[in-house]
Amino acid sequence: MKLQAILDGIERAGNKLPNPTILFIVLCIAILALSGISAAFSLQAVHPNNGNIIEAINLISVEGLHRILAESVKNFTSFAPVGTVLVAIMGIGVAEHSGLLGTLLRATVLKTPKQLLSFTVVLAGVLSSLAADTGYVVMIPLAGLVFASVGRNPLAGIAAAFAGVSGGYSANLLIGPVDAILAGISTEAVTLVQNDYVVSAAGNYYFMVVSTIVVALVGTWVTEKIICVRLPDGDVSKSKLEPISQTDRNGLKAVAFFSFLFACLLLVGLVPESGILRDQETHSILRSPFISGIVTIIAFYAAIAGIIFGRVSGRYKRSSEFVEGMEQHMATMAGYLVLMFFAAQFVSYFSWSNLGSIIAINGAAMLQTMQLNSSILLVVFIIMAAFINLFIGSASAKWALIAPVFVPMFLLSGITPEATQIAYRIGDSSTNIITPLMPYFGVVVAFAQKYDKNIGIGTIIAMMLPFSIAFLFSWSILLIIWIFLGWPLGPGAGVLI
Repeated sequence: MKLQAILDGIERAGNKLPNPTILFIVLCIAILALSGISAAFSLQAVHPNNGNIIEAINLISVEGLHRILAESVKNFTSFAPVGTVLVAIMGIGVAEHSGLLGTLLRATVLKTPKQLLSFTVVLAGVLSSLAADTGYVVMIPLAGLVFASVGRNPLAGIAAAFAGVSGGYSANLLIGPVDAILAGISTEAVTLVQNDYVVSAAGNYYFMVVSTIVVALVGTWVTEKIICVRLPDGDVSKSKLEPISQTDRNGLKAVAFFSFLFACLLLVGLVPESGILRDQETHSILRSPFISGIVTIIAFYAAIAGIIFGRVSGRYKRSSEFVEGMEQHMATMAGYLVLMFFAAQFVSYFSWSNLGSIIAINGAAMLQTMQLNSSILLVVFIIMAAFINLFIGSASAKWALIAPVFVPMFLLSGITPEATQIAYRIGDSSTNIITPLMPYFGVVVAFAQKYDKNIGIGTIIAMMLPFSIAFLFSWSILLIIWIFLGWPLGPGAGVLI
């Protein structure tokens, strides 16, 4: 099959790249050299918001060397994927070590038709964005375990979950933190030409709800028709699930009771306007200790649930056994920590050099010179956002840079800020899963290597490229249809003025 041959070629080429850690070491050296060259040629851009000139910074200067030496440790310890993953792993480690996760997966799989497994995994991945980056460290490894438990290739499960968590990051059935953050940036950008225009956090809601279903269906199709062809299932007979014992059932019942109490406590802290889990000044939930600490909450819940299950089911005889679960799972993260150290340095060097900002701003300026109708203009903008996303991982950082250019420009062309924002979100999400510069890409590689230590960056890119192309195409078509039908993107938010 021609497509499979192309993906095989991409995988071979990608896997010829060095070990991911070595690759990031090389990239660090390359960005240092590039910063010096760019500074020598006075590469620069004008910030669209305040008019300041952003110049390339030479990191191989004395000042650059001092900064590298002074901030290397801070770069690593403050790198978001490091703390997030390690905290989550400690809690999830107890849940897995005690047998809770395995038992839950068996109970779920025994009741879930095999043909719905991919859809369920992709959809759950999409919905996980409500819990910020938790999906990367919870959903993706669990999906591998779920697929393996029914004799399917665990890498296909990892790919399906990664597609939902990262490729479908902008879609959801509920309004989440990303909606509020992007809407705030859009509102600031539109005030450059219209002071009284406010972009609501719900401005893309209708489109996002439909997008959730579209992404889940497209992701399921790609998983079944393309990925599973490349990654054939294992021997189902060797993975046959055993029925759940009575002691394990008792453990699940105890965990269910604890889960109910835990949920009640969360509601007590969230439902009242003055709840302790809300922001104490604004009483907001979207920007609250609950949202910012969701990973800690999940880790704490998983650890306590694992301990309860272990004790009630009889699997834990000693009080210290849950600590062993934490230690065992932390030990498996040694390679990941080494990788993240150099990944953190690269991301910092790229930021310090200003090269990412210059690429984003100059790319936006090029698009300004084109004179296109609304649909084509938004599609071109989607492609541009998708390309820029290969170099800058943060959705909010990119939007803060280019929104002041495109939101006013498109508004003057008759396109609402909500439509510009949705086009950006489509492009930004679709290529998350194929860029090694995305902070959590290394996390996915590490999870995949638990099943095959020879997996490299090329394998992951080859697995995820069909998802990326399918999402970019189907999502763009959905937006064009939406424009043609004249449907609102959200409450009071149309596509055209």
